[in-house]
Amino acid sequence: MPEQKDYEQWDEVIKPKNRLFDFHLGELWRYRDLLMLFVRRDFVSVYKQTILGPAWYLLQALITTITFTLIFGKVAKLPTDGVPQSLFYMAGIVCWGYFSQCLTKTSNTFVNNASIFGKVYFPRMAVPVSIVISNLIGFGIQLLMFLGFLVYYYFQGMPVHLNSALLLFPILIIIMAGMGLGLGIIISSMTTKYRDLQNLVVFGVQLLMYATPVIFPLSFFGGKLRTLVLLNPMTSIVETFKYAFLGSGTFNWLYLGYSAGFTLVILFIGLILFNKVERSFMDTV
Repeated sequence: MPEQKDYEQWDEVIKPKNRLFDFHLGELWRYRDLLMLFVRRDFVSVYKQTILGPAWYLLQALITTITFTLIFGKVAKLPTDGVPQSLFYMAGIVCWGYFSQCLTKTSNTFVNNASIFGKVYFPRMAVPVSIVISNLIGFGIQLLMFLGFLVYYYFQGMPVHLNSALLLFPILIIIMAGMGLGLGIIISSMTTKYRDLQNLVVFGVQLLMYATPVIFPLSFFGGKLRTLVLLNPMTSIVETFKYAFLGSGTFNWLYLGYSAGFTLVILFIGLILFNKVERSFMDTV
């Protein structure tokens, strides 16, 4: 009788990544159930066993808005382009808060998840992507509060003017998410060897906020200082956000295109570094 051969059919084949540009992004879709579990974990773990729960998202933005209004609006009397001070500051805080949360939380991807990465295989990029998605929940909660204030001031007859730039809102979210993800995974890749960066990230993000039109309108700056502020890729995002919802601020396709291009470059560099570090990070973490 002829010899029979048994052929095994494998459902999953795990192979080493041999090329630097071998990102395997398609795996994220195949592991979408796991990705959603990470999203739930990221959201629940922050406010689990707290009294107020997700209401902290509202309190954080509200308390920061009140503080900025008192210090920069009432005491320092900084201009807000004719927009009610609380609306002006809340718009910047909500917009900046999503980007900063994406950046700071993804910057600890390798260090905080080393125990999971060392035990089971799954696409490592699922962790930072889940952080970006879970932060959308907090962003949505704060945005609803901002819209509530916007409606109130609108019916009070305050100078608030919605316009067609609102159609760019989804694009603004994508650019903020991509920029936060790209910068975050770059820093995360570097912190596997240089832990000092963890201490600098939060401090650096706070400083960067003052170089973004969150507290000051872009019209407040002039000359070379205005040019330096415009080099900050988050400047056009915040300004476009305020222009869309409040009718104030500066909207320019060139500035927005610069932010989008910067995001694509940073995200590409981040994916390369993440892919490179992923191969051997367990030896250094």
